[in-house]
Parts: sequence; structure tokens; C-alpha cells
Amino acid sequence: MSYKSIVVHVDEAPRVAERIRYAVELAQQDDGHLLGVAMTGIARALYQNAIVDEQDPNLALHLNFLRERANRALEQFGPLVQRLGLQDYEQRVIDDDPGAGLSLLARHADLVVIGQADPEHASTSAGSEFPAQVLSHAGCPVLLVPYAGLPRPASGQAGPARRILVAWNASKEAARAVREALPLLRRAERVQIAVFDPDSERALHGASPGADLLQYLARQGVQADILVRQSQRAGLLKRPTGTGEALLALLAEEGCDLLVLGAYGHSRFRETLLGGVTRTVLESMTVPVLMAH
Repeated sequence: MSYKSIVVHVDEAPRVAERIRYAVELAQQDDGHLLGVAMTGIARALYQNAIVDEQDPNLALHLNFLRERANRALEQFGPLVQRLGLQDYEQRVIDDDPGAGLSLLARHADLVVIGQADPEHASTSAGSEFPAQVLSHAGCPVLLVPYAGLPRPASGQAGPARRILVAWNASKEAARAVREALPLLRRAERVQIAVFDPDSERALHGASPGADLLQYLARQGVQADILVRQSQRAGLLKRPTGTGEALLALLAEEGCDLLVLGAYGHSRFRETLLGGVTRTVLESMTVPVLMAH
């Protein structure tokens, strides 16, 4: 398995160049193809609505503005990709809203790279629901790059994702995330498996939490270590709480530069508030996060 076809979302976010650079580095690792895409935000439903008058001059002005903005976002893509030495790439402007349009393209890709929602630059990003929509509908793994920028590489470190932390709860979503991350896990200098509160799911984790995953990864050529942690307990039933915050703290403590995380949520998009841990990570992440749904 390799990432031979990568799609990267390009917008006018302040640090979009770092997102593009990260996608280029991933493509270069597997001699892959990179597609840079800017969305106009013009929903496909608009063209299917017979009530809409395409000759309306006010509508035409608005559509032209949206397309010009998308083209402007892509202006730096080609020159930057060429400077970084990737030859196999293309770029497109697509009339669609970001979530739906990118999800369609991602179904013909091995990986899609998007940016974390930036609350301070909402007008230049796709919105807070965008990552959840792509995760729910893309059909391939999604790698989110923090809006605040990428962490500085450790001394001597080359390439993306050298120190990886895998959040493991033995769920099918976590299992899929691990499989989708194998190209990165095989290249990593260090892989650690974080297991939080295994006593709360003994039937899933077994007597030795993470042991079966270690064996699976070893057969895939990946050596890893297990980190078992306990979350804070709250309420009469003493259920684990604050796991998302504890996971982010562990990332910083171990000096990791990528998190692998399975995402889950409700079936209807209007209710897609991804699980509490996922939501916390999406809001407060400081390193790239590879997710699968």
C-alpha cells in the first residue's frame, strides 16, 4: 500500500503553503501524483435548481467573484510544487461547496489533505463542519494540517511524520486508521500506541492492551511501543473524562509529529459531532492528524 494519488485542498488560509508543502512531501515519498483543488463554494444544487436564472447579472457577478477567488488561491500552488521538485501534479478549480466537492474527488485518491478549521479566519477557510463532512463521505483517509502551522522537525529529522502516536481503543474505526496509516508507519523512526483506560473496555482490549496490535504491526514491518494511560474519572460511575486533552498532552510530552486517530460519529451529517475525543483533537490539534472513518 502507498499513497500514489493525493488530493490537497487549497484555499486562502494564511498558512496554506505549509499544507501544500506537507502534501508534496507525502507524494514524493511514493512517487505519487498530487492534485491541488480550490472550490468556488457554488453548490451543485444551484445548477439543478430550475428556479435559478443563470442570466441574472447579480448572480453572474457573484459567481465570477467566487471563481476568481478560487483561482487566486491556486496561484501559488504550481510554482511552489515545482520549487519543491514534484513534477507529477495538476490543479483544478471546481464549482462545488468544499465538503461535497472534495469528498467526490477523494473517492479516486489514496489520501486527502485538508486544513484544520481556523476560527480566526473563518472567511478564508471552509468552516468548522468541513473536516467532519470530508471524513464522513470521502471514502479514503483524511490528513488534517493545523492552521497554526507545522511543528519544527527534530534535529536530523527528514521527511514528514517521523514520530507517530497512534490512538488505540480497539474499535473498527481505530483499526481502519492504522491500516490506512501503514505507509507512514513503515517509514517512521518511532511509533507509539496510546491506550487510554483499557479497564473500561476489557472485552475489546483483552488481558494485555495493545498486544495484538503490536503483533499485527510487526508483521507489517512496523515496530512499536505501548503507552497505557488513565484518564480522569468523573461522576457517580467514575467514567473516564478529558481523554482528548490527555491525548494532546501525551503528543506534546512524547514529541510526536503525527497522530493517527479513528473517527466516529452519528450517521446523519446534521448530527455529525464526531466523538468527544475526535472533536477535542479537531479543535485543539498542534500536529497533523491522520483520520479514517
